[in-house]
Amino acid sequence: MPRSPLPQRHGLDAAWVRTPGTGPDDAKRWSTMREFLLDRLPAAAEVDRMLAAGEFVDQRGRPWTGDEAYRPHAFVWFHRPLAPEVPVPFPLGILDRTDNLVVVDKPHFLATMPRGSHVRETALVKLRLALDLPELAPAHRLDRLTAGVLVFTTHRGCRGAYAGVFQSRRVVKTYEALAPFDPALAFPRRLVGRIDKPRGSLQAAVVPGEPNAETLVEVVEVRGSHARYRLTPVTGRTHQLRVQMADAGMPLVGDTLYPDVLDVDPADFTAPLQLVARRLRFTDPIDGVERDYASDRPLGWPADVRR
Repeated sequence: MPRSPLPQRHGLDAAWVRTPGTGPDDAKRWSTMREFLLDRLPAAAEVDRMLAAGEFVDQRGRPWTGDEAYRPHAFVWFHRPLAPEVPVPFPLGILDRTDNLVVVDKPHFLATMPRGSHVRETALVKLRLALDLPELAPAHRLDRLTAGVLVFTTHRGCRGAYAGVFQSRRVVKTYEALAPFDPALAFPRRLVGRIDKPRGSLQAAVVPGEPNAETLVEVVEVRGSHARYRLTPVTGRTHQLRVQMADAGMPLVGDTLYPDVLDVDPADFTAPLQLVARRLRFTDPIDGVERDYASDRPLGWPADVRR
Protein backbone atom coordinates (compact mmCIF):
# COMPACT_ATOMS: atom_id res chain seq x y z
CA MET A 1 0.00 0.00 0.00
CA PRO A 2 1.20 3.55 -0.72
CA ARG A 3 1.62 5.94 2.18
CA SER A 4 -1.37 8.08 3.07
CA PRO A 5 -1.15 11.68 1.87
CA LEU A 6 -3.24 12.70 4.89
CA PRO A 7 -1.89 12.94 8.46
CA GLN A 8 -3.58 11.12 11.30
CA ARG A 9 -6.60 12.77 12.86
CA HIS A 10 -7.62 12.02 16.47
CA GLY A 11 -5.07 9.20 16.46
CA LEU A 12 -6.66 7.57 13.40
CA ASP A 13 -5.15 6.85 10.01
CA ALA A 14 -7.00 8.06 6.93
CA ALA A 15 -9.32 5.61 5.19
CA TRP A 16 -9.17 4.91 1.47
CA VAL A 17 -11.03 3.36 -1.44
CA ARG A 18 -9.58 2.40 -4.80
CA THR A 19 -11.58 2.59 -7.99
CA PRO A 20 -11.83 -0.66 -9.96
CA GLY A 21 -11.06 -1.11 -13.64
CA THR A 22 -13.31 0.02 -16.45
CA GLY A 23 -15.24 -3.07 -17.37
CA PRO A 24 -18.50 -2.75 -19.32
CA ASP A 25 -20.59 -2.70 -16.14
CA ASP A 26 -18.35 -0.14 -14.44
CA ALA A 27 -18.46 2.25 -17.36
CA LYS A 28 -22.23 2.22 -17.26
CA ARG A 29 -22.42 2.57 -13.49
CA TRP A 30 -20.14 5.58 -12.88
CA SER A 31 -19.50 8.49 -15.18
CA THR A 32 -17.95 10.76 -12.51
CA MET A 33 -15.94 10.27 -9.35
CA ARG A 34 -18.88 11.63 -7.33
CA GLU A 35 -21.11 8.87 -8.66
CA PHE A 36 -18.51 6.29 -7.64
CA LEU A 37 -18.24 7.69 -4.10
CA LEU A 38 -22.01 7.87 -3.69
CA ASP A 39 -22.22 4.23 -4.73
CA ARG A 40 -19.39 3.00 -2.50
CA LEU A 41 -19.86 5.06 0.68
CA PRO A 42 -22.97 4.80 2.85
CA ALA A 43 -24.10 8.39 3.50
CA ALA A 44 -24.87 10.46 0.42
CA ALA A 45 -25.16 13.70 2.41
CA GLU A 46 -21.72 13.14 3.95
CA VAL A 47 -20.18 12.45 0.53
CA ASP A 48 -21.43 15.74 -0.90
CA ARG A 49 -20.45 17.68 2.21
CA MET A 50 -16.95 16.18 2.21
CA LEU A 51 -16.51 16.85 -1.52
CA ALA A 52 -17.51 20.47 -1.02
CA ALA A 53 -15.05 20.76 1.87
CA GLY A 54 -12.20 19.18 -0.11
CA GLU A 55 -11.92 16.25 2.31
CA PHE A 56 -11.43 13.60 -0.38
CA VAL A 57 -7.89 13.70 -1.79
CA ASP A 58 -5.88 11.73 -4.34
CA GLN A 59 -2.53 10.02 -3.77
CA ARG A 60 -0.73 13.37 -4.03
CA GLY A 61 -3.04 15.05 -1.54
CA ARG A 62 -4.98 17.04 -4.16
CA PRO A 63 -8.72 17.36 -3.44
CA TRP A 64 -11.23 15.51 -5.57
CA THR A 65 -14.09 17.77 -6.62
CA GLY A 66 -16.34 14.88 -7.64
CA ASP A 67 -16.95 16.36 -11.09
CA GLU A 68 -13.94 14.57 -12.61
CA ALA A 69 -14.64 11.83 -15.11
CA TYR A 70 -14.43 8.40 -13.48
CA ARG A 71 -10.80 7.27 -13.23
CA PRO A 72 -9.94 3.58 -12.91
CA HIS A 73 -7.35 2.38 -10.39
CA ALA A 74 -7.35 5.70 -8.52
CA PHE A 75 -6.99 6.09 -4.76
CA VAL A 76 -9.39 8.27 -2.78
CA TRP A 77 -8.19 9.09 0.75
CA PHE A 78 -10.35 10.62 3.48
CA HIS A 79 -11.07 10.69 7.20
CA ARG A 80 -14.32 9.05 8.19
CA PRO A 81 -16.75 11.14 10.26
CA LEU A 82 -16.70 9.93 13.85
CA ALA A 83 -19.88 9.06 15.69
CA PRO A 84 -20.24 9.64 19.46
CA GLU A 85 -19.05 6.75 21.64
CA VAL A 86 -19.78 5.83 25.23
CA PRO A 87 -16.51 6.16 27.21
CA VAL A 88 -15.18 2.95 28.74
CA PRO A 89 -15.02 3.83 32.47
CA PHE A 90 -11.86 1.88 33.33
CA PRO A 91 -8.21 2.99 33.21
CA LEU A 92 -5.69 1.66 30.71
CA GLY A 93 -2.65 0.80 32.79
CA ILE A 94 0.88 0.86 31.33
CA LEU A 95 3.09 -2.04 32.45
CA ASP A 96 6.23 -1.19 30.46
CA ARG A 97 7.53 1.21 27.85
CA THR A 98 10.73 0.80 25.86
CA ASP A 99 12.02 2.29 22.61
CA ASN A 100 10.23 -0.51 20.75
CA LEU A 101 7.33 -1.60 22.96
CA VAL A 102 4.42 -0.34 25.00
CA VAL A 103 2.86 -3.03 27.20
CA VAL A 104 -0.50 -2.31 28.82
CA ASP A 105 -2.98 -3.92 31.18
CA LYS A 106 -6.12 -3.56 29.09
CA PRO A 107 -9.47 -3.28 30.88
CA HIS A 108 -12.59 -5.19 29.92
CA PHE A 109 -14.82 -3.55 27.27
CA LEU A 110 -11.97 -1.65 25.58
CA ALA A 111 -11.26 -2.86 22.03
CA THR A 112 -7.64 -3.36 20.98
CA MET A 113 -8.01 -1.32 17.76
CA PRO A 114 -10.78 0.42 15.81
CA ARG A 115 -13.50 -1.82 14.47
CA GLY A 116 -17.17 -1.23 13.81
CA SER A 117 -18.68 1.25 16.27
CA HIS A 118 -15.60 1.19 18.53
CA VAL A 119 -13.12 3.71 17.17
CA ARG A 120 -11.89 6.32 19.63
CA GLU A 121 -12.67 4.10 22.61
CA THR A 122 -9.88 1.67 21.73
CA ALA A 123 -6.52 0.98 23.30
CA LEU A 124 -4.64 1.85 20.11
CA VAL A 125 -6.18 5.29 19.62
CA LYS A 126 -5.98 6.22 23.30
CA LEU A 127 -2.30 5.28 23.49
CA ARG A 128 -1.34 7.01 20.24
CA LEU A 129 -2.77 10.26 21.58
CA ALA A 130 -1.63 9.93 25.20
CA LEU A 131 1.95 8.93 24.32
CA ASP A 132 2.31 10.86 21.04
CA LEU A 133 3.22 7.69 19.14
CA PRO A 134 1.54 7.92 15.72
CA GLU A 135 3.15 4.67 14.45
CA LEU A 136 1.99 2.61 17.44
CA ALA A 137 0.48 -0.73 16.36
CA PRO A 138 -0.67 -3.88 18.20
CA ALA A 139 1.72 -6.85 18.13
CA HIS A 140 -1.29 -9.10 18.82
CA ARG A 141 -4.93 -8.64 19.84
CA LEU A 142 -7.29 -9.26 22.70
CA ASP A 143 -11.06 -9.42 22.33
CA ARG A 144 -12.85 -6.27 23.44
CA LEU A 145 -14.43 -8.17 26.35
CA THR A 146 -11.14 -9.76 27.49
CA ALA A 147 -8.86 -7.86 29.87
CA GLY A 148 -5.15 -8.26 30.47
CA VAL A 149 -1.64 -7.99 29.02
CA LEU A 150 -1.49 -6.45 25.55
CA VAL A 151 1.68 -5.56 23.62
CA PHE A 152 2.15 -2.74 21.08
CA THR A 153 5.12 -1.85 18.89
CA THR A 154 6.11 1.82 18.80
CA HIS A 155 7.38 2.24 15.21
CA ARG A 156 7.36 0.57 11.81
CA GLY A 157 11.03 -0.40 11.96
CA CYS A 158 10.51 -2.98 14.70
CA ARG A 159 7.03 -4.18 13.78
CA GLY A 160 8.14 -7.14 11.67
CA ALA A 161 10.47 -8.55 14.32
CA TYR A 162 7.77 -8.70 16.99
CA ALA A 163 5.14 -9.90 14.55
CA GLY A 164 7.38 -12.87 13.82
CA VAL A 165 7.57 -13.75 17.52
CA PHE A 166 3.80 -13.77 17.93
CA GLN A 167 3.05 -15.50 14.64
CA SER A 168 5.56 -18.29 15.32
CA ARG A 169 4.03 -18.99 18.76
CA ARG A 170 7.23 -18.18 20.62
CA VAL A 171 5.11 -16.32 23.17
CA VAL A 172 3.76 -18.10 26.24
CA LYS A 173 0.29 -16.77 27.11
CA THR A 174 -1.58 -17.71 30.26
CA TYR A 175 -5.16 -16.69 30.96
CA GLU A 176 -7.37 -16.92 34.04
CA ALA A 177 -11.13 -17.33 33.95
CA LEU A 178 -14.13 -18.05 36.15
CA ALA A 179 -16.54 -20.78 35.07
CA PRO A 180 -18.75 -23.51 36.54
CA PHE A 181 -16.97 -26.43 38.22
CA ASP A 182 -17.87 -30.05 37.61
CA PRO A 183 -16.23 -32.37 40.19
CA ALA A 184 -16.76 -35.30 37.82
CA LEU A 185 -14.21 -33.86 35.39
CA ALA A 186 -10.53 -34.64 35.83
CA PHE A 187 -7.97 -31.81 35.77
CA PRO A 188 -5.65 -30.80 34.28
CA ARG A 189 -7.27 -31.59 30.95
CA ARG A 190 -6.64 -30.66 27.35
CA LEU A 191 -9.38 -29.33 25.12
CA VAL A 192 -8.53 -30.34 21.56
CA GLY A 193 -10.78 -29.94 18.54
CA ARG A 194 -11.56 -28.08 15.37
CA ILE A 195 -12.91 -24.52 15.57
CA ASP A 196 -14.63 -22.90 12.63
CA LYS A 197 -16.08 -19.38 12.43
CA PRO A 198 -18.35 -18.95 9.40
CA ARG A 199 -18.19 -15.60 7.63
CA GLY A 200 -20.87 -13.28 8.99
CA SER A 201 -21.46 -15.33 12.14
CA LEU A 202 -20.94 -13.85 15.60
CA GLN A 203 -20.03 -17.24 17.02
CA ALA A 204 -17.31 -19.74 16.31
CA ALA A 205 -18.07 -23.41 16.92
CA VAL A 206 -16.35 -26.70 17.63
CA VAL A 207 -17.00 -28.84 14.54
CA PRO A 208 -15.96 -32.29 13.28
CA GLY A 209 -12.64 -32.44 11.47
CA GLU A 210 -8.91 -32.27 11.94
CA PRO A 211 -8.08 -30.42 15.20
CA ASN A 212 -6.78 -26.89 14.87
CA ALA A 213 -7.22 -25.68 18.46
CA GLU A 214 -5.72 -26.86 21.75
CA THR A 215 -5.92 -25.45 25.29
CA LEU A 216 -4.58 -26.75 28.59
CA VAL A 217 -7.10 -26.22 31.42
CA GLU A 218 -6.00 -26.30 35.08
CA VAL A 219 -8.00 -25.63 38.24
CA VAL A 220 -6.47 -22.96 40.48
CA GLU A 221 -9.24 -22.50 43.06
CA VAL A 222 -12.73 -23.88 43.71
CA ARG A 223 -15.53 -22.03 45.46
CA GLY A 224 -18.70 -24.05 45.58
CA SER A 225 -20.19 -24.37 42.10
CA HIS A 226 -17.49 -22.31 40.36
CA ALA A 227 -13.75 -22.42 39.89
CA ARG A 228 -10.90 -20.20 38.82
CA TYR A 229 -9.12 -21.80 35.90
CA ARG A 230 -5.70 -21.30 34.37
CA LEU A 231 -5.98 -21.55 30.58
CA THR A 232 -2.89 -22.01 28.44
CA PRO A 233 -3.68 -21.94 24.71
CA VAL A 234 -1.33 -23.82 22.40
CA THR A 235 -3.01 -22.32 19.33
CA GLY A 236 -4.75 -18.99 18.72
CA ARG A 237 -8.09 -19.46 16.99
CA THR A 238 -10.81 -16.79 17.14
CA HIS A 239 -12.65 -16.95 20.50
CA GLN A 240 -10.75 -20.18 21.22
CA LEU A 241 -10.94 -20.13 25.02
CA ARG A 242 -14.54 -19.05 25.15
CA VAL A 243 -15.86 -21.52 22.59
CA GLN A 244 -13.85 -24.49 23.91
CA MET A 245 -14.84 -23.90 27.54
CA ALA A 246 -18.51 -23.51 26.60
CA ASP A 247 -18.36 -26.64 24.46
CA ALA A 248 -16.91 -28.54 27.43
CA GLY A 249 -19.80 -27.46 29.67
CA MET A 250 -17.85 -24.69 31.41
CA PRO A 251 -19.06 -21.40 29.87
CA LEU A 252 -17.19 -18.41 31.22
CA VAL A 253 -18.98 -16.17 33.71
CA GLY A 254 -20.26 -13.04 31.99
CA ASP A 255 -19.96 -14.41 28.45
CA THR A 256 -22.69 -12.88 26.29
CA LEU A 257 -21.71 -14.85 23.20
CA TYR A 258 -21.20 -18.46 24.33
CA PRO A 259 -23.09 -20.69 24.55
CA ASP A 260 -25.91 -18.27 23.62
CA VAL A 261 -25.87 -14.82 22.04
CA LEU A 262 -27.40 -12.35 24.51
CA ASP A 263 -28.69 -8.88 23.71
CA VAL A 264 -26.71 -6.54 25.96
CA ASP A 265 -26.72 -2.74 26.10
CA PRO A 266 -23.25 -1.67 24.83
CA ALA A 267 -23.23 1.04 27.50
CA ASP A 268 -23.65 -1.53 30.30
CA PHE A 269 -20.27 -2.13 31.94
CA THR A 270 -21.57 -3.86 35.07
CA ALA A 271 -21.00 -7.53 34.13
CA PRO A 272 -17.62 -8.02 32.43
CA LEU A 273 -16.54 -11.30 30.93
CA GLN A 274 -14.49 -13.10 33.58
CA LEU A 275 -11.47 -13.72 31.39
CA VAL A 276 -8.06 -12.09 31.87
CA ALA A 277 -4.86 -12.49 29.86
CA ARG A 278 -2.94 -12.93 33.09
CA ARG A 279 0.65 -13.44 31.96
CA LEU A 280 2.69 -13.08 28.76
CA ARG A 281 6.33 -14.17 28.32
CA PHE A 282 8.73 -14.04 25.36
CA THR A 283 12.33 -13.42 24.39
CA ASP A 284 12.71 -9.98 22.87
CA PRO A 285 13.80 -10.51 19.23
CA ILE A 286 15.77 -7.26 19.14
CA ASP A 287 17.69 -7.04 22.43
CA GLY A 288 17.37 -10.64 23.69
CA VAL A 289 15.76 -9.59 27.00
CA GLU A 290 13.43 -12.14 28.62
CA ARG A 291 10.19 -10.21 28.91
CA ASP A 292 7.57 -11.31 31.44
CA TYR A 293 4.42 -9.30 32.11
CA ALA A 294 1.47 -9.94 34.42
CA SER A 295 -1.97 -8.34 34.66
CA ASP A 296 -3.43 -7.06 37.93
CA ARG A 297 -7.01 -7.11 36.62
CA PRO A 298 -9.18 -8.87 39.22
CA LEU A 299 -11.74 -11.57 38.51
CA GLY A 300 -15.20 -11.06 40.00
CA TRP A 301 -16.78 -14.16 41.47
CA PRO A 302 -20.58 -14.40 41.12
CA ALA A 303 -22.38 -12.93 44.12
CA ASP A 304 -23.81 -16.23 45.31
CA VAL A 305 -20.35 -17.82 45.16
CA ARG A 306 -18.80 -15.02 47.21
CA ARG A 307 -21.36 -15.57 49.95
